[in-house]
Amino acid sequence: MSAAADLKNQGNKYFANRSFDSAINCYSKAILKSPNTSTYFTNRALCYLKMKKWDLAQQDCRRALDLDRSLVKGHFFMGQALVELSLYDEAIASLMRANDLAKEQKLNFGDDIAGALRMAKKRRWNAIEEKRIKEEIELQSYINNLIIEDKKRKLEKLSEETSDQESYTEVQMALEEDNDKRIKDVNELFSQLDHRRKTRDVPDYLCGKISFELMREPVITPSGITYDKKDIVEHLQRVGHFDPVTRTDLTQDQLIPNLAMKEVIDTFLEENPWAEDY
Repeated sequence: MSAAADLKNQGNKYFANRSFDSAINCYSKAILKSPNTSTYFTNRALCYLKMKKWDLAQQDCRRALDLDRSLVKGHFFMGQALVELSLYDEAIASLMRANDLAKEQKLNFGDDIAGALRMAKKRRWNAIEEKRIKEEIELQSYINNLIIEDKKRKLEKLSEETSDQESYTEVQMALEEDNDKRIKDVNELFSQLDHRRKTRDVPDYLCGKISFELMREPVITPSGITYDKKDIVEHLQRVGHFDPVTRTDLTQDQLIPNLAMKEVIDTFLEENPWAEDY
């Protein structure tokens, strides 16, 4: 066994004991001795992920993928790091690539890659929602300020045109009442938007385990796993006749419509039409 491989094995032992700094030291020495071995970089990247050193993790993944573009762990670990760096589109692309390669190479990662991809999509969705909320709050404040400024201008004009204090007070009270009503109407409108925002979340169980998007035609396998029909049929035709989660044998004629799930999805869409764009 080479010196580099010995160092890698020693690093693996340190990693198993959660001694990540020592593991990184071993992997770094292995890289110096064998700089073209991609797995040494992904091993070190995983240590960086455990230590929440996201930028170092993604740098090592890129170096690994420069050596081997088909390395599942390179795309998988990079996707996880990019999520934490808030680079959601790039993260999702990396995790989708890891998922595709795992299927092509018939590697069993269980639900690890799929779970990371669901989480990445949810974090991207949440980031979009946070931006939307911020813009709506800014718009609400802007409209309220316009109403207040409009009232001030009317009062100034009234003051210039009216010398009768009693008449001025009467009109002022009417303006105040109208102003309060307009602000109340605006705030109620945005309150309704805020209520809808709080419910804008698609549960994971309604999303397919292959596309990670809201299912439209759910079917269930003999293993009890529910997929969107178009995704599982494509998998069976292009990848192989096995369940992508359990890896058990599976053919298209074994797929059964999941009518209960279909009813749940249809009800959810009726109550949450925005989810069509999820």
